Amino acid sequence: MDKCIVLGPIKAAFEYILSPGAQILVANFKDDAFYRFFGKPFLSDHLPMNPDEAMADNCFTYLWHQLNKTTIVTDKVNCILDFCRPYLKLQNNTVALLANFKADVLNPIKSVADTTGQSERNIQLMHKKYFGYSAKEVNRYQRFIKAVGLVQQALLSQHAIDWFEIIDECGYYDQSQLIHDFKHFINLTPKSFVKFQQDICQASAE
Repeated sequence: MDKCIVLGPIKAAFEYILSPGAQILVANFKDDAFYRFFGKPFLSDHLPMNPDEAMADNCFTYLWHQLNKTTIVTDKVNCILDFCRPYLKLQNNTVALLANFKADVLNPIKSVADTTGQSERNIQLMHKKYFGYSAKEVNRYQRFIKAVGLVQQALLSQHAIDWFEIIDECGYYDQSQLIHDFKHFINLTPKSFVKFQQDICQASAE
């Protein structure tokens, strides 16, 4: 890449290399912000591309020059937020309901469909269009993040990890499904992830 690049939606971890002396600042688009900014759910069939090609002007090149003037991260973040405001479109009312849906025990698609009087299929399509993910994919990711959090809590408290308790609490069918999600999202088995976390903790303690 040269100055900036846009990727999305990202559904698994990937490796990248920074050359000596290089810096990287990553801005994640939350919920439907990507759609509200670019006006489309995907760019270039998921392939990396220069974001200026998706806009009417070279606004990202301009932003890069502005960010390059300061080394203070908080100033860079504020610069990005100020830069984005004129481009962001208003949030769709139905999408706002999906983005703010917090009831874990309820199906967000069905609940929002009932609230808005729309079909579940229409809500599913809107979810995919505006967020870049289906509701099922989001639920799978949140389940995985919960499992990771439980593993990290056990490591911090120096307790033995009860994998079957994690499987039950996170709603996995069995151990193989848990392993599959770890491999899918971070390309590591649960045991490899634990070793990786332990190596980091040992290195930081030395």
